Amino acid sequence: MEWSANLPANARSGSAVAGVLTAATVWGIVWYPYRLLEQAGLSGALATSVTYGVALVLGLVLFGHRLRGQRFTPGLIPLAIAAGGCNLGYVLAVLQGEVMRVLLLFYLSPLWTILLSRLLLGERLSPKGAGVVGVSLLGAMIMLWHPEMGMPWPRNGSEWLGMGAGVFFALQNVLIRRAAAQPLELKTLAVFSGVILLGLGVLLMEPPRAIPHLEGHLLLTLLAIGVVLLVANVVIQIALAALPANRASVMMLFELVVAAFSSWWLAGEIMHWREWLGGGLIVLASAYSAVLEKH
Repeated sequence: MEWSANLPANARSGSAVAGVLTAATVWGIVWYPYRLLEQAGLSGALATSVTYGVALVLGLVLFGHRLRGQRFTPGLIPLAIAAGGCNLGYVLAVLQGEVMRVLLLFYLSPLWTILLSRLLLGERLSPKGAGVVGVSLLGAMIMLWHPEMGMPWPRNGSEWLGMGAGVFFALQNVLIRRAAAQPLELKTLAVFSGVILLGLGVLLMEPPRAIPHLEGHLLLTLLAIGVVLLVANVVIQIALAALPANRASVMMLFELVVAAFSSWWLAGEIMHWREWLGGGLIVLASAYSAVLEKH
């Protein structure tokens, strides 16, 4: 993965920007093939486990020579669990709920990042950080408020899953910072392993149902998602090494643009004024929290 270091600075920056936007596009549209797999009879937990299994196997083939002599340390276990909760929670949430509401709740992650950074890394909450928390909560309350339902909580299981996935996403980011000395390839494979194990655990708790006959197009879909997940994870890791974290975080919000368009075009979902206003505040908090990283 050292190829980017040999490029001129402007080319390296341009490639990194393209990498972040590519990864954001993948995460903004990957919900759709998972829905197609569910409609074909594969549960979200099974499809997630299989696709991340494909990514893990391909990763071992590609990175195996880099991992010789590396040891999986116990410190990577919490990272694997957080990654499992984040990625599996995201997939299950978008399968069951409205894509944009799930994603906007997922992007409450700056709020959780600030709180977890204080708890796990000892980072103090500044007045500006408190402002990020306030704006995030205000956006969530506006988006979730339904007078007939009382308190502004998520209104169904998929929205709770989306919010929970955002918590795990924040925890994953904090734990990645704690594991900065670990090789990138080892952390990537730990992420894949965590998703697979948690997915299999959820699968064991689901009511048993027949696994559909995996026809050619289903196998190709599973394989394609696995390849895309591997590429997206590698690309974003390389990009994050070449870009300031604050800039990359803001660009990842492009995922919301892709998700808004794809959910309207592919699923006929429409956002109302409450989602636009509350979601806008959440995006604003995400962007501002990224700016704070420079100071």
